[in-house]
Amino acid sequence: MRVNTQLGRAVVAIAAVTSVTFATNVHSQNQSIQAPNVVVISPRVVTSGQPTADALAHLAQQGFNAVIYLAPPTVPDAIPNESEIVRRQGLEFVNIPIAFGEPSEADFEQFVEAMNRFGDRKVLVHCQVNMRASTMTFLYCVIVAREPAEQPYESVARVWSPRGPWKKLLVSQLGKARIAFEPY
Repeated sequence: MRVNTQLGRAVVAIAAVTSVTFATNVHSQNQSIQAPNVVVISPRVVTSGQPTADALAHLAQQGFNAVIYLAPPTVPDAIPNESEIVRRQGLEFVNIPIAFGEPSEADFEQFVEAMNRFGDRKVLVHCQVNMRASTMTFLYCVIVAREPAEQPYESVARVWSPRGPWKKLLVSQLGKARIAFEPY
């Protein structure tokens, strides 16, 4: 009986230490980004609205290797020195300044080029609110990565329902790639 009690205490102690260690490791690897509308697309791709300067300064600690910023750097809530904050950590930074009212096929092509360049590295794709970022990432997932459209589109729908020029861009790019999907 005494052996079982000592064994039981040892098991409980090991379980406690293991759970604290596991929780610490999970927390340090999965810190959330201080930004609106953060959506984890995959272990490699996260989209969001504009992160805070502090959030940008800690991206390397979260395993990010690159940032793609899809808004003009002159928008009111832009972080003025974002590229320096990101590059100081050894991360790559790309700005594709998409005018919100005029997204184009050329913008999407630049986005595809950037995503392809980063390969399997972890990337944060962001804009102001995650409208540009979620939409361009959806198109990339479906057209380039050849994922079925329904699940990647759920990431867009969590943030917004594209209208006007954005819906037109979605429909035209999906049609050009011969993908039968109607964005809702």
